[in-house]
Amino acid sequence: MRRITPRFVATVALFLLVFGALNLYVGWNLLLLVHVVWPGFPPVVFWPLFFLVVFAYVIGRAPIRPRALGRGIKVLGAHFIGLFEYLLLTLPLADLAGWVLIRAGVERAAAIGWVGGITAALLLGLFAIGSRNAWRPVVRTYDLHVAKPAGALRRLDILIASDLHLGNIVGNRHLDRLLAAAESLKPDLILLAGDVIDDVIEPFVRNRMSERLGRLRAKYGTYAVLGNHEYYGGHVEEYVQRMKEIDIPVLQDEGVTIDGSFHVVGRKDKTAESMDPAGRRSIAELLSDFDQRLPTIVMDHQPQQYAAAEAAGADLLVSGHTHRGQFAPNHLITRRLFELDWGYLRKGNMHALVSSGFGTWGPPVRLASRSELLHVMLQFDGDAEK
Repeated sequence: MRRITPRFVATVALFLLVFGALNLYVGWNLLLLVHVVWPGFPPVVFWPLFFLVVFAYVIGRAPIRPRALGRGIKVLGAHFIGLFEYLLLTLPLADLAGWVLIRAGVERAAAIGWVGGITAALLLGLFAIGSRNAWRPVVRTYDLHVAKPAGALRRLDILIASDLHLGNIVGNRHLDRLLAAAESLKPDLILLAGDVIDDVIEPFVRNRMSERLGRLRAKYGTYAVLGNHEYYGGHVEEYVQRMKEIDIPVLQDEGVTIDGSFHVVGRKDKTAESMDPAGRRSIAELLSDFDQRLPTIVMDHQPQQYAAAEAAGADLLVSGHTHRGQFAPNHLITRRLFELDWGYLRKGNMHALVSSGFGTWGPPVRLASRSELLHVMLQFDGDAEK
């Protein structure tokens, strides 16, 4: 577990202070609209209800009985996360528009009603588009060449899914879309590049999602690695055991050599450096265990340390984590934080791929991002142009 330090406490306190202040601004605007729609609605009722929604994602993680109520509160909070960001982006413009209308002689209640209605319609439209992008995944195909022989193997067909975030929001219905894609593509290898579950394991177990994951079929099997959310949930050992029971090994700073032709290596997530007493091995130390004359495929949930991975001999590095920001304009931030936050990059002799993810965290909304699967066709020496 993360060690609690004064700096950590101060950081959390500052975050809560800023978050609370921003929500006072959001709540004040919403109360103005409420008073237009429902004159006389008491603020003493509005503010407790509003802050219940604001902190619902955290409250829903508490041991609330009945459990269905706790799940409902958490789902409500997850949706508010997306709404909160877009309210912060739109409300300043809405306030400005309302001020201009009032100065122009429009009655105050009418101005608030018109601006509030237009803002609500805009947000509903954005969320409708974002929901479509979240629930209708696309398959992106990459044809790549590795300049190494892989025994008798000349071609490897890989299906990659990252950031499934299986839980109370992303469930079996969305998981069935992954199964359908796998059945259609019939890959040789399936890789699950971290954050398979959305922190707590309870909905994963209750809805028997492992049974569906166990239906994934590939000639050389399915392999997974841990993401940060598996660590956050605190159920790593149980999760790894349940995946083992359905023949999906979770590689933790370890790897396998398949058919004497290529390696699949999985790193612990970077979160292990602070939450796993054993930490994690460096990429150089990890890959030194494997014959570098064979193609080496590495899964590392967070897209970092590209130069080190290339120097250590990785031929293909697969990551997720970023969601490409999930909803705009967050993609402008992830673009600055990571050398590659989405798509493809050639780093020396290494191919790097970052998926925007198959599921979603928080609200099931994607804007300037799509839920996706990666279909990678690797060709080895003797079967492709160099």
